[in-house]
Amino acid sequence: MASPYTKDVKQYDFPTEPIPRLDVNDPNLNQIISNGQPVIITGSDLVSSAFHWDLEYLSSNLGSGLYNVYKSNTKKFKYYDDKKIGNVENFKPPTSRADLDILEFRELLKRRKSGEWIYLQQPLNDTVGKRIVHDFTNFNWPWVIEHQKRNSWGPLTSNLLLIGMEGVVTPVHYDEQENIFAQIQGHKRFLLFSPDQFDCLYPYPVYHPHDRQSQVDFDEPDLSRFPNLKNLRGYEGVVGPRELLYIPMYWWHQVESLCGQGETISINFWYKAAQTTKVVYPLTAGQKVAIMRNIEKMLAEALSDTSTMPSFMRSMVLGRYT
Repeated sequence: MASPYTKDVKQYDFPTEPIPRLDVNDPNLNQIISNGQPVIITGSDLVSSAFHWDLEYLSSNLGSGLYNVYKSNTKKFKYYDDKKIGNVENFKPPTSRADLDILEFRELLKRRKSGEWIYLQQPLNDTVGKRIVHDFTNFNWPWVIEHQKRNSWGPLTSNLLLIGMEGVVTPVHYDEQENIFAQIQGHKRFLLFSPDQFDCLYPYPVYHPHDRQSQVDFDEPDLSRFPNLKNLRGYEGVVGPRELLYIPMYWWHQVESLCGQGETISINFWYKAAQTTKVVYPLTAGQKVAIMRNIEKMLAEALSDTSTMPSFMRSMVLGRYT
């Protein structure tokens, strides 16, 4: 890739194409977003009122609220749903969470222990200070609301503030919301995969704490367990300060904070899915993923005992659809 920030990052065995990169005023931008395709957007002023956000500014102005700070013994921060831990015997959370204010988080960064990784991930709420409120209200809301209306997205659900150490990785997963991702400080490398790669990435069952996460570890690929991984195809790009990335719902993505630049600061805009009023055939890959999720959820609820799910699913399929 052309970016100087990717020369030292790990390269994987699967092929990737560049994520399309368009200026905010490019006439093709609206169509790409409407088609549900990812795109890096340059020249945007969506969060221009936050371009001065760095750790010192946030430490002075974010306020006294408590924030979700995750700790890990590795650079990987794999999401888990603590409400589903009881569904899997002997499940061990890969990270721990602490509620810290921004000053405690900054101090933790300064006296970071060897082998300890931390990552702040917190929706912005009404505890933030006046200057942050001023910056937030001066985002270019008309621009993002225009895209929300044009594509019939549902309501904005949250603006997630992310402050990551250089080198941290969010392993490959997908979300059930539309995402406009805004980079403020530092650079992040994104690997994206279409929903039609569902059978190459082996997601956990819906009742598992790692629901919506892939079982595949790109650093230690196991083709004996996950043979279809050899067919994986993706997209790759680096998002830098003042750039946006549109991540469509159900698109798999892995995110890495690149090294050599200190902390990365990002904020995303999450919107609920558009209301489906008419089904158009053939179904999209995303619609098929949604159907599979709903079937799994229905069966898990009906069977009650999630340990019976594997044998039930095998009985439905083996010898009939294989």
